[in-house]
Order: sequence, then C-alpha cells, then structure tokens
Amino acid sequence: MDYSATLPETGFARKRFGLSDCWVWLPAASMMLVTTISYIDRNTLALLAPSILRDARLSNEQYGFILSGFSIAYMLGNPLWGRIVDRVGVRASMTAAVLLWTLASVSHTFAGGFRGFLLARTALGLGEAASYPGAVRTVTQTLPPSTRARGIALAYSGGSLGAILTPLLITPVAAAWGWRGGFWFTGIVGALWLVLWSAVARQRNLAHPPAIAESTSAPRWNDIRLWAFISIYALGMSPVAFVLYQSSIYLSVVLHKSQIEIGQVLWIPPLAWEIGFFFWGWVTDRYPQGGASIPRLRSQILLLMLLSTPLAFVPLTRSYPLTLALLSFAMFVAAGGVSSAFAYAARHYSMAHSGFIAGVGSGTWSACVALLMPVVGRLFDLRWYNVAFGLATLLPLVGYALWWVLDRSTDRRPGESGF
Repeated sequence: MDYSATLPETGFARKRFGLSDCWVWLPAASMMLVTTISYIDRNTLALLAPSILRDARLSNEQYGFILSGFSIAYMLGNPLWGRIVDRVGVRASMTAAVLLWTLASVSHTFAGGFRGFLLARTALGLGEAASYPGAVRTVTQTLPPSTRARGIALAYSGGSLGAILTPLLITPVAAAWGWRGGFWFTGIVGALWLVLWSAVARQRNLAHPPAIAESTSAPRWNDIRLWAFISIYALGMSPVAFVLYQSSIYLSVVLHKSQIEIGQVLWIPPLAWEIGFFFWGWVTDRYPQGGASIPRLRSQILLLMLLSTPLAFVPLTRSYPLTLALLSFAMFVAAGGVSSAFAYAARHYSMAHSGFIAGVGSGTWSACVALLMPVVGRLFDLRWYNVAFGLATLLPLVGYALWWVLDRSTDRRPGESGF
C-alpha cells in the first residue's frame, strides 16, 4: 500500500501558490536540520576519537563499549519515542528530546574517563532516539501526498549532511579550543534549533497528531513483514556505523594521517551517503514504483547485495584515495537499503504508524551497532583489519538475503508474481 493514500492533506498543504509553498516545507526543513544536528552531535566523538582516546587513555575496545552505550539507549528509545510522537505529537516530544540530547552533548566536556564518556554517550543516545520518528511523523502531518516522499528524503538526508558538516565545522573548533570545545559547539547549535522550533511548532497541525483513518493493521512484533523490513534497514545500514565510527581510527593508525588531515577528508564518505539517499529514492520511486512492484524491489535488493561487497577490500590497499573511495561507495550503497526498507514498509503499513515504523528501523539498526562496535574495537586493537572489514561487509549481505527469505514466506497479494 502506498503511503500517500493514508493521510488527508493538511490546511497548509492545500495552499499551492505564493509564500505558502515555502511555509509548507518549513516543518520538513526543520526536521532536516534536527537530523543534521543529531549526526553532528554523534559524529563529533568519532571524528575526535584519536585525540580523545589518547588524552583519556582509552583503548579501542573501551571506545567500542562507549559507542554501544549510545546504541543501546538509541535502540530502546526509538520505538518508545515513536509511540510518543504518534500519540502525543511532535511539538512537545521533539522539544523535550532535543533539550535532553543537547545537555547530554555538552556533558562530554566534563568526562575524563571511560565511565564519564559512557554515561554522556548513553544520555545522548536516549535523546537522539526521537530524531527519525519525529522527522517522519512531522513530514506525514504537514505535507500532502504528492510531496511526502520528497519530504521524507529531505528529513533523512540531514543525517548524511550532518556527517558531512562534522569534520568541516568541528575540526577548526577543536584545533582552536581542543576537543572539549567541539562539544560546547554542538550544545550551542542544539540550543539555536530549539529557538527555531519554538516558532515553527506554533502551527496547529504540529501540536497534536491529526485523526487518521486506519486502512491497514498496526505493525506487530510477530509479523514476518516487520522483520523483513528490519532485516533490510538494520543490517543493510550496518556499514554506515562502521564507516562513521571507525574510519578516523583506521586512517590514523593504518595510514598514519593526522587529526587535521582526517578532518579535511572525512566529509567525503557522508557526501556519498547524501547523494545515495536521493539517487536510490529516485530509483525506488521510478522502477520498483515505491515498493508497489515487489519483483522489481527484489531485483533492486539483489543489486544492493552485489554492490555491498567492495568494502571488504579496504585492508588490501594502502592507497589513501582508494580507501576513501571504497568507504564512500559503501555509504552510497547503504542509502539504498533505507529506500528499499521504507518502500517495502509502505506497501504493508499505514502512515498512522509512521513514527513507530521509523523508530523500529532506527532502533534495531542501533542494536546491531551496539553488538558490532565492541567487536570491531577489539579487532582493531588486535590489528585484525581484514576480519573487521569482512564482518562489516557480511552483515548487509545477510540482511538482504534474510529479507528475501522472509518476503517469500509471506502470502502474495493477487497479481504479484515471483522474481
């Protein structure tokens, strides 16, 4: 079922000319900004990891557990915030969430060891768990069906944009005021967004969720289709965490690049992720018809499986440009997993549950990250880079294959044919 048929057009959306065309996109643009800020906050630690690990005397394995603290809180918080934004509304819930994670980001400046960073990171993950449920819900409430897919793409692109901006913004700040200055900067940015949101959220359709007629069943944890969606989203997105959180350490230790040199290029892989969101969104809308054609979606999934494999070859090269190219290509391909996952979910679930579906996807992805990062950290300590990159490559292959099996096990709708 198409998402576009599940919600009525809002009063804002019915204004089609003049200044109203700008105003109707303002909530979606605000969500793009909040997901951007979310990724700046979470990637600041990853970017500055070489300096922080040295100053705080942390091992790569401890760093992995700190990332797991964030991921576990993010995992548990996503479905919870999804339910909150669906029932309470985005105005109050996003205000509370961003306030929480802004304070948590600033608290990193007071951390001096493993426990301090673990506590700060866990609080950050709990607050940031609201970002994508709130973003998807805001888009579905404020944009008409004809532009909603673009609105979701805009909101989700903030993650990759934030990852692009992090090295460009944080590197000069850290160079001038140290790594603690980077976290003060993220706190200021979060506070500025809260000021913006206090104005944008005055729209009536953001105060409370509108009444939505249920045309499909609610997602249930024993539903095979929900687990098929999770397989693509959570496992297909796993290389994103690997590249975002570990690439700075790999470039520092293996290719012997300085913190400044890393900051100068680490925006490139997220840029490929940003491009991938719009490219794969266009491909999914055009060829698998937004998930309406399951056989064509299967073809897209098969292509993504094949394109995920080059990441395993990173340890085989000592070329700086080629390493960056392989890391960037992995991010580009991972964006296709997100587009495919939501196209599949759109076929089966109403947008009345959009916040929860987005929360389940982000939460289960975070669960994979929580399990993956300590293992990868340990492998990095042992300098088993071949195994680490092989593991990061294997997970999306497993995810796509698992989706294939689960989708085939569900009853086909009339008119569908096998691949």
